[in-house]
Amino acid sequence: MHSTLIELQELDRRIADAEDRVKAFEPLFAEVEQPALQLEQEVNTTRARLQEMKLDERRLELSLEEKRQRSKKLQERLNIVRNVREEAAVTAELHMLKRAVEGDEQEAFTLLDQIRKLEQRLQEQSTAFEEARTSLDPRRHELAEAKQAAELDLASLRETRDRRARAMAPKELRMYEGIRGRGRRRAVAELTADGACGNCYSMIPLQLQNEVRNSGAMIRCEGCGVILTVVREG
Repeated sequence: MHSTLIELQELDRRIADAEDRVKAFEPLFAEVEQPALQLEQEVNTTRARLQEMKLDERRLELSLEEKRQRSKKLQERLNIVRNVREEAAVTAELHMLKRAVEGDEQEAFTLLDQIRKLEQRLQEQSTAFEEARTSLDPRRHELAEAKQAAELDLASLRETRDRRARAMAPKELRMYEGIRGRGRRRAVAELTADGACGNCYSMIPLQLQNEVRNSGAMIRCEGCGVILTVVREG
């Protein structure tokens, strides 16, 4: 009796297994991608640092240009000073600006050298990243094909399950779904040869055993609540 429920439960078990197989591909993809992802992170970090350094270079260039323009104006002013005191003040400021320009120029030289080295490192990291992605393509493609096959199998099982459920008696289906809706994978169990529940192995009263074996009634185990059915022959 209730062989359709047993078949539906088997389908649900296979569907759950198929869902687990599909989910299992995610960590596999992550494992395959990890080396390339690490290299990509290094590339992004270096690129961001390079951008910051180029902004620093631009700010330094603007500062240098301002100092040079100031020096030019002071030099012009020096040519028209009217007294020794003013000349001394302009000369002192020119001297300070000259030292500031020399300091900025040295900083700019050092920064340009760092930028050049960082650009070289970025090129090397980018090359390594592209090579890593290319080398991973076969494995990634293999996993993608396997996942697609698992997803197709899962879709087919779900379609079969839907057809089977639509053909069932509504009362049986509601009871079955109600039990499984509590998070249980097993909603139907066969009586053992000695009359015990095949799920919790509690002994079933003789009267209920007879009802399970001889009627189409939906009898549930008093111990665990599953729907009881008889052992299928063959």
